Amino acid sequence: MDLDIEHLRGWIGREETATERLTPDLVRRFAATFDRTWPLQPGNEAPLLIHFCLAQPTVPGAELGPDGHPARGGFLPPVPLPRRMWAGGAFRFHTPLRVGDSVTRRSTIADVTLKHGRSGPLLFVTVEHKIRARGRLALTERQDLVYRAAAPFSPPAADPAAQGSSVRRLMPGPVMLFRYSALTFNGHRIHYDAPYAREVEGYPGLVVHGPMQATLLVQFAADLKGSCPSRFAFRSVSTVFDTAEMEMHANCEGDSLRLWTAQAGGPVAMEATASW
Repeated sequence: MDLDIEHLRGWIGREETATERLTPDLVRRFAATFDRTWPLQPGNEAPLLIHFCLAQPTVPGAELGPDGHPARGGFLPPVPLPRRMWAGGAFRFHTPLRVGDSVTRRSTIADVTLKHGRSGPLLFVTVEHKIRARGRLALTERQDLVYRAAAPFSPPAADPAAQGSSVRRLMPGPVMLFRYSALTFNGHRIHYDAPYAREVEGYPGLVVHGPMQATLLVQFAADLKGSCPSRFAFRSVSTVFDTAEMEMHANCEGDSLRLWTAQAGGPVAMEATASW
């Protein structure tokens, strides 16, 4: 497939802005999804990475592609490759979001690059988000998206993940994945439509969201250190499914934590670094 990279790079610099209130009801649903409790009074600090649930694109069903993603074009460039995944990202935390805040997200296409992998062309789109509330910058985010050709899922030939000095385990069942998709208004069918995930995209089960894994790792890091990190960066390496337990691991490295997820007995799925 020929990709007109110069045409797609014409989207660099494109911006969009959206605003939504961080309500107590949203905090209640977010906390329940992650089996946590949270104080709901206005003014209390909100859970980390709850901004993923705010000011998301609300595309009508008629404008979605067969995979549940918005059809190509609009804010994101019209990449003709059919598979889109979250490849990684980074956060810098400036000031906490609080329950009751009116939260504004300003998004900018920062870069569009073409690379070639073993499976063919890989088109990377970098999006930068600035999240503001109460007239102040709350956090900045870099989001790395990757587009690729359709191909049957092939398990990575990699060694099982190492054990961290701290480990947390959970079962990412279909209810949890469905709830997180609903919270983030994410229509991507690989996260909640098991027949589609297996029969069309060739996965052995439902795919655990990259942002959800990142949220779980940030929560794990904050629990271990007792405070929110100032920076957090992560990269997706392989895939976690709802077919077995997911493990979260952490090792201290000076003032930072190195973290990673893995399917039980499987290779590293996401690797991350949190620093204070």
